[in-house]
Amino acid sequence: MAHCKIISSILISGFLLLGAGISATYAQTGDPVTAEARGNLLGMSRLSPNHTTLMSAVKAAGLEGAATGTTKYTVFAPTNAAFEKLPAGRLDELLKPANKSQLTALLAYHVVPGSYLAANLKDGLQLQTVQGETLTVMRQGSTITLKDSKGMTSTVVNDDIVAENGVVHSIDSVLMPTSLTAPKK
Repeated sequence: MAHCKIISSILISGFLLLGAGISATYAQTGDPVTAEARGNLLGMSRLSPNHTTLMSAVKAAGLEGAATGTTKYTVFAPTNAAFEKLPAGRLDELLKPANKSQLTALLAYHVVPGSYLAANLKDGLQLQTVQGETLTVMRQGSTITLKDSKGMTSTVVNDDIVAENGVVHSIDSVLMPTSLTAPKK
């Protein structure tokens, strides 16, 4: 239960899953973000026509709210097309109220403490997510791919979207933590 409170707090305060309860080991990393921010993470995502499914998931998980936290996060934001790649009916099941905890865990798996610009995402880098599992960065030239805990990959399709409280990288597939089970029907 405390884990869910931390995740919920994290999501609401920073973007989808950002905020309080994070230990000092999650301090800002990489180069300082110096590009001009155009709002906070949640507000910027709401403005994106490519992330409406993600925002629906945030709302269904009860994580929508004013994201004004000062703690920095990196969000790997699945595009609408990424959600369309999920098996038929999977997203609909996750969006049901009975599956709120699984949806929250899935969203938390896309958030990493610290601001990682694309230049800081080096090949082989292991990133611990807010959800608690790890993502592995694979990099070839300017192409950045993330490998999730199930061995599936997602490619960054739009990087370094700078916000007041972090960085967003759009990705082309939904990342799946090992802890995610089949949703209740």
